[in-house]
Amino acid sequence: MVTMAPPVLSASIEAFSYHGDDAPVLHQAALAVHSGTLTAVLGGSGSGKTTLGKLLAGWLRPGHAGTLTGSLALGADRLEFHGSPEDPLINPAAWSHRVGFVPQDAAAMLSTVRATVAEELAFGLESRGMARDDMRREVARTADLAGLAGLLDRDPATLSGGEQRRLALGCAVITGPEVLILDEPLASLDRTGTGEVLHLVRALLEAGTAVLVLSQAADRLAQAASHWTVLDGGTVTSTGSPKQLAGSAALEASGVMAPGLQYSGTRRLPLTPATGRPDAAGILELSGVCFGYAPVSKMLRDRGRAVEPGPVREEQVLRNLDLTVQPGEVVAITGPNGAGKSTLLKHFSGLLQPTSGDVRICGNNIAGSPVGMVAASVGLLFQHPGDQLFERTVLREVCFGLRDLHSRRADARAERGRGRLRALLAGTWSRPGTARLSRDDAEAKALEALAAVGLAASAGEHPAELSASRQRLLALATVLARGPALLVLDEPTVGLDRHGLLLLRAAVDDAAARGAGVVFVTHDQAYAWDHAHRVLELSGGRLREQRA
Repeated sequence: MVTMAPPVLSASIEAFSYHGDDAPVLHQAALAVHSGTLTAVLGGSGSGKTTLGKLLAGWLRPGHAGTLTGSLALGADRLEFHGSPEDPLINPAAWSHRVGFVPQDAAAMLSTVRATVAEELAFGLESRGMARDDMRREVARTADLAGLAGLLDRDPATLSGGEQRRLALGCAVITGPEVLILDEPLASLDRTGTGEVLHLVRALLEAGTAVLVLSQAADRLAQAASHWTVLDGGTVTSTGSPKQLAGSAALEASGVMAPGLQYSGTRRLPLTPATGRPDAAGILELSGVCFGYAPVSKMLRDRGRAVEPGPVREEQVLRNLDLTVQPGEVVAITGPNGAGKSTLLKHFSGLLQPTSGDVRICGNNIAGSPVGMVAASVGLLFQHPGDQLFERTVLREVCFGLRDLHSRRADARAERGRGRLRALLAGTWSRPGTARLSRDDAEAKALEALAAVGLAASAGEHPAELSASRQRLLALATVLARGPALLVLDEPTVGLDRHGLLLLRAAVDDAAARGAGVVFVTHDQAYAWDHAHRVLELSGGRLREQRA
């Protein structure tokens, strides 16, 4: 008889609640992970996956962030918690040496002060006093494993969302933790990036590392796991192998995107005179758009770093792009990580200006227009929803762009510096003659938008208290409430469970039905073909129409 070694990390949670909350986020939840094994915790939005992961990783400390009744064990060290002041304290520094964690918002774990990817990877090794030559070897080895070898000289701030996720993974791996916890690790990754993460995880398992994946979808990584735990409403409802649980009632009830599940039963067809307005003037028109970023050598030189002398050439991201989006048309843009998809979307709202070419919204060239004025016609959902949330309640967040919360003078100040973002979200920057809604009308419209994304009951909550997927739906509501002529969505499906995807589909359908143009970026090819009239690929700086 084979006896399994004791788990390297385990939890037995009777209840965990955040300070100030009456209802527990987790209750009757137990989990154990073993060295050299891949375990997946699957659950829908708000199921408690991220809270469980942060507790296991030491990012949430019982007694500090909330109250825990139960136990946590790391190797031979077992801590018992009774929800009292006498409970033991987790040492986050010591815990993090043994348990690595990559959150959903991978960029949040990057230092933001390192000039290159190589320096970011080395950061954790420097803090441990590793010799410089050994550090260089570890950086090169980890970069190869994480698919970062070609990005070592890049500024982390210029990486795409998928590239930043791989960098965060590399930063967590390079210090050699016994356990690695990954929250939605395949989000925003293209097929190549997904393959690189799978390769890295296999290498870690072979080296004896325990890997725990938290996901709302039974994706390729989850399907490679030896054990699944299904979490629903903070409670473990089922455990077993993927073969045992795939298609089970517990998995279906949890809202998890099951293997092979299709988004809908019908595909959109290209617009025709009978189904749309293909001959109408475009809501969005790009003509010969080109754009490039300053190269790494210039950024390093600007920061006082020593670089090889030579000419500074702009790195072209967009090359002579032409595109027209018609009223009622839904267009998907796909392409590899780092292709410039998010960069392209920022041109639609005026956040970026092309180095040459024109961008027209509803027939108007937006060159030189204030960002907030452009936003009156363009609703932009950022790739990271937290970037556009700043109010005290969910309701106030949606109301922000619907009524005059600031004087014209304050709006003018907002257009400078960081307030430029607020001007974008308000979409009403100093427009002469613009009538803003009364408080009551704004709140009614905001509640309607919240109902459309399933958040009406959360109107009084703080946005920071929402799960990542619900934050994405809230950010979507802030955009929908203004009824823009052009709806621009950057990776809108990331982190959404099956119910969230249905809400997203309904929102896109409604926007298109009222005549808005919709453009969304995604790495999910099945979603793109299922939801768009046209699918375009951005690669090598050029847009190419894809055929089914």
